[in-house]
Amino acid sequence: MDDMLNTRAQAALTQALRQGELRAGQFLSMPQLVDILKLPLAAVREAARHASSSGWLEIIPKRGVQILEARPEVIRDSLDLRMVLDQEGARRRISNDARLESLPALRQAHEQMLAAARGAPAPELSPRAIKVDLSLHDFLAEGLDNPLLRASYDANRIRIAIIQRARPFVQERIRSAMEEHLAIIDALERRDAPGAVEAVAHHCERTQHWWGVTAWHRAG
Repeated sequence: MDDMLNTRAQAALTQALRQGELRAGQFLSMPQLVDILKLPLAAVREAARHASSSGWLEIIPKRGVQILEARPEVIRDSLDLRMVLDQEGARRRISNDARLESLPALRQAHEQMLAAARGAPAPELSPRAIKVDLSLHDFLAEGLDNPLLRASYDANRIRIAIIQRARPFVQERIRSAMEEHLAIIDALERRDAPGAVEAVAHHCERTQHWWGVTAWHRAG
């Protein structure tokens, strides 16, 4: 029973972080976290320990927890890690044509979002854009075909979700992000591994620039 409650608490905490119910930099006492997750204190404490080991929050002894802060170095390092995993996922996808079958649906979703972002201002686009944005990154991560690498991606995905909720997409950034993603999709469709790697790196650099953080300098 304890294991089942622990699993439920971990899932509830992960969902709360992913959906923005818990915000970047937010401080909560343990009773407040229990109230949000609606699960027993022992299970919530175990979930908090798991989240702490994944870098999603910090446990403050005798006080509670603080959700990951969207500091410049956290943003840069999280995006850099995603870039490296995305690049390798792209290489592995391209090496096996059968693993590119879902590209037409990805392209369609991105083109529709780009068209919407080019239209009249629409505040509700941000949550939809995040889903489309993550669909390509998830596609590349699934191409890794390695449970250890995928676990690293999944943990980092929550860090990026926390960061994204700190500053919702503005329409201008939705347009440019969709264009950058479509360049990655173009390279995947051409089976152009170097082109895909370069397009992923460009997307990472532009995302870091939008967040106002200094990107890692690439060799060459």
